[in-house]
Amino acid sequence: MYGRSGVREAGGVPEGTATLPGGGRDGDARSRAVRAMLEAGRVAVVGASGRPNSLGARLVAGLESSPSGPELYLVNPRYERVGERPCLPSLEAVPGPVDLVALAVGDAHLDEQLTLAASRGDASAVVFASAFTPGLRQKLAATAEAAGMAMCGAACMGFVNPHSGLRVLGYVEPDPLLSGPVALVTHSGSAYSALLRAERRVGWALAVSSGQELVTTTADYLDYALGSAGAEVLALLVETLRDAGRVRSLLAGAARAGIPTVALAVGASPAGRAMVEAHSGALAGDDATWEALCEATGTIRVRDLSEMVDTLELLCAGRRPRSRADRSSGRLAAVHDSGAERAHLVDWAQRLGIGFSAIGPGTIARLSAALDDGLEPGNPLDVWGTGTDATVTFTESLLALAEDPDTSATVLCVDLVPEVEREDSYEEAVRAAWERTDAPLAVLCNLPSAIDRQAARRLRAAGIPVLEGTVSGLSALSHLLGLEASIRRARTVAEPPDEQRRARWAGRLAAGRPFRAEEGFELLADYGIASPLARAAGDPDGVLAAGEAVGYPLVLKTDEPGVAHKSDVEGVVVGIAEPAALAAAYADLRSRLGPRAVVARLAPGGAELSVGVVRDPLLGPMLVVGAGGVAVEVVGDRRVALPPLDAPTARSLIDRLALRPLLDGFRGRPAADVDAVTAAVLGMSRLAEELGEHLDALEVNPLRCTPAGALALDVLVVPARGSEQQPDERSC
Repeated sequence: MYGRSGVREAGGVPEGTATLPGGGRDGDARSRAVRAMLEAGRVAVVGASGRPNSLGARLVAGLESSPSGPELYLVNPRYERVGERPCLPSLEAVPGPVDLVALAVGDAHLDEQLTLAASRGDASAVVFASAFTPGLRQKLAATAEAAGMAMCGAACMGFVNPHSGLRVLGYVEPDPLLSGPVALVTHSGSAYSALLRAERRVGWALAVSSGQELVTTTADYLDYALGSAGAEVLALLVETLRDAGRVRSLLAGAARAGIPTVALAVGASPAGRAMVEAHSGALAGDDATWEALCEATGTIRVRDLSEMVDTLELLCAGRRPRSRADRSSGRLAAVHDSGAERAHLVDWAQRLGIGFSAIGPGTIARLSAALDDGLEPGNPLDVWGTGTDATVTFTESLLALAEDPDTSATVLCVDLVPEVEREDSYEEAVRAAWERTDAPLAVLCNLPSAIDRQAARRLRAAGIPVLEGTVSGLSALSHLLGLEASIRRARTVAEPPDEQRRARWAGRLAAGRPFRAEEGFELLADYGIASPLARAAGDPDGVLAAGEAVGYPLVLKTDEPGVAHKSDVEGVVVGIAEPAALAAAYADLRSRLGPRAVVARLAPGGAELSVGVVRDPLLGPMLVVGAGGVAVEVVGDRRVALPPLDAPTARSLIDRLALRPLLDGFRGRPAADVDAVTAAVLGMSRLAEELGEHLDALEVNPLRCTPAGALALDVLVVPARGSEQQPDERSC
């Protein structure tokens, strides 16, 4: 296990690891091959070299420095010896199969050498070359997979496994690497080096530069990290998702076990490309896959490497906020030596949604006793006064705020600049406070380039996180404060499906007939989503009869197949007050668009949302909640999530919309029934769970939010592409 400083203590793999997701300890053949690679006892280096600074030389040096002391076989026909070791002319000369073949050769030799390794029964390989030659990557993957080999790369920098004591590196990285709780998987080799070389208090359980992941994927490394390496924090820097369903399962399982994940996703995902018929598909956007995955698995999503390393350092400190089931996020306390920088921090805290603790009378009394005359006790707190007994003043202020029942984490916000004369009151104060409390505590510096590196190293050696930058540091603190709520979201359990309802609508979606409006509303009603009374009609008499049935005033809409967005073709007439106006409006629609129409009761006014389901190519059905109306893509106000949702998560999606204040009423308009809106989102989540595999998209737009409830005014159904329906027969 890991102590409060984030450095591994005696005891090895944490208790209960075998119950974590994945099969890293006792799993299948794939897991055994990955474990053979990451814990290799016998290693062959093909392309070993005595030439200084060459890939082959660096590989040999790293393996020789491995604490595990692997049995090494060096292979290169150009050498008889490399250093003090004999060098074999061919991989064929290596006695018996090895756990790992490290291929320090170029593209021209990769296929031949990997094929030879596979024929020998070698368990795994690391491919450092880029494999740019056309068709080479496919050949390498096919060879390794057919032989059941694990393979790191191609275009990777290797890995360090502090858990097993193995270093397989194409470049020179820190040696020794600080051992600790973090398992890192990154597609970027440059970021790999930057993270390992950062002068931060981040300890590693595993660090993998996975490259192109031709065979062994992020999911495989996560499986191993959670099972065999005993990781307590996961870190991902990824460009795309391979084996997305397994990644989701592993990350959610880790969160349920209390293991946080920090993820930096770069590049666009393929979400939303196939759902052009629905506004929700466009609204989901290129970034939706990552947003939904992180939401569903309780994963902390960061925006850049600075935020990533600040967050990892904070998590490695090992201190977690007190759990508060009555809050979605914890609250911060801050101590400053500058009024302007205090205001700067408050500005950014508001932008990031961080709340400050409301300290009680006892804390105010403690602060008053510690502060210089004229300073006001409060939170955030400006402590700068005469400088007399500064260490005591800062120590007592930090402790008073940290021990207030409403405080979840405390931060000393100082620039930690080198002083002209040695002045270590800040350092002494935070060290003294750290030793006297178990609550989360950190130092936050506003300007990284001004930090006294020696002071920062001393603080980190004591286990105290030093966050470098106002925005990245506050963002890291916000992730810590929201950690418990994120984990709760990952623990959402799906309700048992209604098998009769699912079978009925699954059959209907595959039937090959276009969905009419009435039928679309029936589908919604079966999942608890209400709509105004509506009737379909196909001729003038039928339209007038429908008008009498639903009552005036009413709405007339085209119901022709192929019209996905009715307002775009002037296919909606609102506020028809009497039969003559209805007959005239229908005649116009019929002449322009066709005879099929639907007549619906006019809904009361209110704010408008859109709620839909779109199919993500990697993760399957995805829920989209956003602004409603005709300009939803332009507004871009939306949240996405993967089902199943529980009520708090559904409410959170609504609450995080920019238009959320409209639901509370404005300019004399009454507030909407937000509980009913939440229920409609939950109904769409259940629909996505039961029918998602049979849908490419389903959208309610608008969902009218009124004091009396939430009403679906229009619905678009796009069955999965495998159905018998033609493309122009998919809407209602």
